[in-house]
Amino acid sequence: MIGLVEVGKITLKEAGERIGVSYRQAKRIRKAVRQKGAKGLIHGNVGRPPPNRISEALREQVLGLSGEVYKEFNDTHFVEKLVEQEGIRLSRETVRRWRRGAGMEPKRRRKAPGHRKRRERMAQEGAMVLWDGSPHPWFGPEHPPCCLMAAMDDGTGKLLAARFFPFEGASGYLWLLKTMVKQYGIPLIIYQDRHGALHRNDPHWTLEEQLAGRQEPTQVGLALEALGIRPIAALSPQAKGRIEKLFGTLQDCLGAELRLEGIHTIEEANVFLRRFIKRFNHRFAVNPRESQKA
Repeated sequence: MIGLVEVGKITLKEAGERIGVSYRQAKRIRKAVRQKGAKGLIHGNVGRPPPNRISEALREQVLGLSGEVYKEFNDTHFVEKLVEQEGIRLSRETVRRWRRGAGMEPKRRRKAPGHRKRRERMAQEGAMVLWDGSPHPWFGPEHPPCCLMAAMDDGTGKLLAARFFPFEGASGYLWLLKTMVKQYGIPLIIYQDRHGALHRNDPHWTLEEQLAGRQEPTQVGLALEALGIRPIAALSPQAKGRIEKLFGTLQDCLGAELRLEGIHTIEEANVFLRRFIKRFNHRFAVNPRESQKA
């Protein structure tokens, strides 16, 4: 196009319109072509390393940490640890690209979302609490599994209380109830599954129960009645999806941190949980739609 301008067949304005640049840019291109010929069309930064390019030494350092110290951490968690522990600030996408390029597979494959409609959160903190237990090899496959008992607020996603126990049972649920009531207050509703510590699953009715028209509740159920808390029993794992998702996140993040710290006992893990809960809530809790607590 610039050649046609030079021989007078089209104007510079027409040439700029045809190549999609402004008149002023067309003037710059014409000047560069007159001075350097066809090379004037090549951008001056071609072939130069970008000024913000990350050094190869830093890349090797990060990959070394990823493969040795933080090998059990997912991409996002690893980026957070780089800032907290190593003083290295990088974007998640940069770290993800480096890890995949080095042949490090993602910790877990993301599944396509199902068609189940997600229930809207409660509007107020304290309107509903979800609790459950998660048996899992929390300290690694070479150690026996134990159960993490946890309670979360539905409106905020805040982890209200959590503690490791040898197994899921009434003592764990009563500890959660006592801890969250002392620290936060009495919730209106507790959403739970049909575990035997929470819900009578046996078909045996005493004469007194038959006359009363209901079975006596479990120890946990009696405590909820005394506090005026309404229990709701979920009929499927999907119905209590928020706490199921919470345990998925904890198995990923908390499990990796426990192994990084070299923690292999319930007693040590419960001490570590006190610090972890504060960081977890700062990272994942959200503001409720209404500021007044229920």
